[in-house]
Amino acid sequence: MSLDVTSEASIDALGDRLGMIDILVNNAGLVREAPALEQSADDWDIVLDTNVKGMFLLTKAVARARRSEGAGASVINIASILGLRQGGGVLPYAVSKAAVIQLTKTLGLELARFDIRVNAIAPGYLDTDLNRSFWESDAGAAMVKRIPQRRLGQLDELDGPLLLLASDASRYMTGSVITVDGGHLLSTL
Repeated sequence: MSLDVTSEASIDALGDRLGMIDILVNNAGLVREAPALEQSADDWDIVLDTNVKGMFLLTKAVARARRSEGAGASVINIASILGLRQGGGVLPYAVSKAAVIQLTKTLGLELARFDIRVNAIAPGYLDTDLNRSFWESDAGAAMVKRIPQRRLGQLDELDGPLLLLASDASRYMTGSVITVDGGHLLSTL
């Protein structure tokens, strides 16, 4: 089954299945790379709609369904260190990830009374098939040198934080943002 996270109708079509979701990982996201002055309104809209609006709509639908059943849930939003630090050429993405962090904190506050925890993981730079060619470039290698651990993260290094937030081990956490970035946010500019 496919789902358009930017469409309330698509989400509503899940019907009763929404109430069965006790762990929701909001990971839909995209980026449009270009200098700010070359970003179009369409670039802005698609990034913000997917990365923020979609997360809000899906969380709201699941939270309503879980609340009506008197059941709790764990919502895990995937943010980014670019929601906490600036990066050139990705303005809509960085703004969307800052919004994800505020969405996490505000929904964490509002949904706590229903035993629905909302937390986020803010990954740093990870080695993936999509960005490997950049990391192999001179610019990518220079960026890696600025990470205190002097390496890229691996996807499996997100497993521990994800399992923590999905499990009852985090039952007293809500509105938290866990950075997984090799110390990147600690580095000097």
